[in-house]
Amino acid sequence: MASLQESLQKFKKQQEKCQAISSMAARVGPSKGAPPRPANAKPPAPAVKFSNDTERLQHINSIRKGPVGAQIKRVIDLLLETRQAFTPEQINEACYVDINGNKAVFDSLRNNLKVYYDGNRFSYKSKHALKNKDQLLILIRKFPEGIAVIDLKDAYPTVMEDLQALKGAGQIWLLSNFDSQEDIAFPNDPRVPIKVDDDLKQLFRGIELPRDMLDIERDLQKNGMKPATNTAKRRAMAQVHGIAPKPKTKKKKHEISKRTKLTNAHLPELFKL
Repeated sequence: MASLQESLQKFKKQQEKCQAISSMAARVGPSKGAPPRPANAKPPAPAVKFSNDTERLQHINSIRKGPVGAQIKRVIDLLLETRQAFTPEQINEACYVDINGNKAVFDSLRNNLKVYYDGNRFSYKSKHALKNKDQLLILIRKFPEGIAVIDLKDAYPTVMEDLQALKGAGQIWLLSNFDSQEDIAFPNDPRVPIKVDDDLKQLFRGIELPRDMLDIERDLQKNGMKPATNTAKRRAMAQVHGIAPKPKTKKKKHEISKRTKLTNAHLPELFKL
């Protein structure tokens, strides 16, 4: 019992001492040694919530576990939009594709036709290495038979605006393919001005072209000209991918009846004496 009483007395003294220290600290106030906070100081950045960080990690994980093709497209889109060269680490930071951690993605990017790899960095590789409108015009003039606009679209960011500017200046022609509706760029050399007679224009406009592009391409090849399109190959690829061909519109034939008035108005030279 004596030892218990001694322990209680010590405990009471410790409580009284703690209360005395607390009351003294309250009277003195905050410590003057701490430097005052500047009036224009920025508030501390809010701590990242666990839920937000978890959502971000889940998003990164879904990308890295996704199909190889989807990851490659993500990287190529980044290279196309920025037109900059990225290391694998920079690509990982920009679009969360871990190239170094996925050999299939790394090998596919290194061998991709749209990607250039110098051994350290990846960058976008267009079909034609062009940088401005002058180089674009020089390239088009090398293709008198025409060059497909789809092969020029990714040359540099403003290439489509430059094509329209060259067309407006009369330096090129932009014509649509009859069958595929794709634009073809043709050079218009101002050094070769050609004046066409009206009779020749009427004769040209009076010729009815075949409705099928295969027939047109065949006629061009017979006359020693190389067609700018390959309709047979394009249709074969469309069938492989399950794309149904467009139905052909048949022209209504005008049959000759008793009421039909036959004239030779289209041959006025027959009536000259």
